[in-house]
Amino acid sequence: MIRSQLYQIDIVSDEHLLGLKCIFGPTALHALDLVDQRSVTHVTSPSGRSTFQVTGSSGKVYTCYKTCHFCSCPAFSFSVLRRNDSLMCKHILAVYLSQAMRCCQDLSVSDKQMSEILLAKED
Repeated sequence: MIRSQLYQIDIVSDEHLLGLKCIFGPTALHALDLVDQRSVTHVTSPSGRSTFQVTGSSGKVYTCYKTCHFCSCPAFSFSVLRRNDSLMCKHILAVYLSQAMRCCQDLSVSDKQMSEILLAKED
């Protein structure tokens, strides 16, 4: 059962879990696993800029922009943008879920560091 694997989601009702599975399919379980691992960080700077960084299951950090519904991961580019067969990747869903469950990490960085995060080029 999902609840035995993910202690953090004990605050989520069975109805909500089923709803997430119906809407997002297997992406929901992967996103909940990221939330359970506390992989989502809300990054803010003194200028008021903010973004989210999610450490994926591979250990790579992806930048997610909640306001424009974008993630820097390859799955987002392929499944969401190109094939249009997913609503969102697991990283963006993890951002939404971690905020709703109030288990998002917080990190304050300088404006220079934020610029580097926002302007980072993907490999």
